Amino acid sequence: MRKILIVGAGQSGLQLALGLQAHGYDVTVMTNRTADEIRDGRVMSTQCMFGTALQHERELGINFWEDQAPSIEGLGVSVAGPGGMRAVNWVGRLDAYAQSVDQRVKMAGWLEAFAKRGGQVVVHGVTVSDLDYFTRSYDLVLVAAGKGELVSMFARDAARSPYDSPQRALAVSYVHGLGPRPEYDFEAVRCNLVPGVGELFVMPSLTNSGRCDILFWEGIPGGPLDVFGGIKDPAEHLRLTLELMRTFTPWEYERAAGGVELTDAGGVLAGRYAPVVRNPIAELPSGGLALGVADVVVANDPITGQGSNNAAKCAASYLAAITAHGDRPFDRDFMQRTFDGYWAHARHVTKWTNAMLAPPPEHVLGLIAAGDLAQPVANRFANGFDDPADFEDWFFEPEKAEAFLASVDGQG
Repeated sequence: MRKILIVGAGQSGLQLALGLQAHGYDVTVMTNRTADEIRDGRVMSTQCMFGTALQHERELGINFWEDQAPSIEGLGVSVAGPGGMRAVNWVGRLDAYAQSVDQRVKMAGWLEAFAKRGGQVVVHGVTVSDLDYFTRSYDLVLVAAGKGELVSMFARDAARSPYDSPQRALAVSYVHGLGPRPEYDFEAVRCNLVPGVGELFVMPSLTNSGRCDILFWEGIPGGPLDVFGGIKDPAEHLRLTLELMRTFTPWEYERAAGGVELTDAGGVLAGRYAPVVRNPIAELPSGGLALGVADVVVANDPITGQGSNNAAKCAASYLAAITAHGDRPFDRDFMQRTFDGYWAHARHVTKWTNAMLAPPPEHVLGLIAAGDLAQPVANRFANGFDDPADFEDWFFEPEKAEAFLASVDGQG
């Protein structure tokens, strides 16, 4: 039985571990926290997983919360205009529903399921010297922990990483008590664009205490939203979140009029990081190799909501590559081919995300505005979050955008 070590217990690491376990591999997961510590800790992310990513979970039978989490049927876009009004306001319908489950709930549950099914869980921080030893003890070592010392082993790929500094300051609040959205009677993620300032995302989710909503500010560094860095008090974090909503997105603030509260004291998060693509293979001092997974090798800004989707797709891609490899050695060539297979998808996400971080060109502004007039435009935007490769055909180039709009003219 081939022995595989996975360092990291997030979406990609645990999904891959559970998948390999189901195929009969001897899998060890190393994590720096127990399931209870994850469940009772601070929120780790925002996440909205679309149809393809959710299907990967279903195929492994690990979609434990699908009947409990809100079914997200649409994705809307608003653009702030003068006087607290919306210059653009539309919602696209998803072909397959999306869902969001607090990663504290999911990762704790998956880690417990992995252990219950016979997997070995080692709760211990991992250093480079530890990893050097482990490459001699396992047939394959995968690094799926996207932060800390181990990530520095994977060199930045400058050709694929146009930004060398954070492009947004991030601030997250998980809340109860947000009122219903008056525009429609189904669940949807809402992206509110505030030109020159940043973005507010609002999404329904499931957390330890039941259904909730996530309020997620992405602020242009140095701007009026970049004010969360020194805040330690969760209540102050929420107060400031709501005050910024009142100032920049009053239509969203109205939903909080009945009073909102944090889901728990750990329901806030703030930070920033530079989007980066890294080389997928780390060589240890002894010559052993480790393969990076998901955010370790492709870390995009969350402005396009692709982090957990990428992680799920990476885990599915790596699982297929490993199981198809048989008894052959997991050498450098295998590792590079495996990453290249994932990059065939991830490159579209990276291109789209990096484009959304920059001021939009005129033709993109026209596409966003057209969502108000033609439902097929809104729907295609929404479903691009599930399949970002589709943006290649109509989003990036003015000529393709013009041809697409001409094809839907009159289909409002």
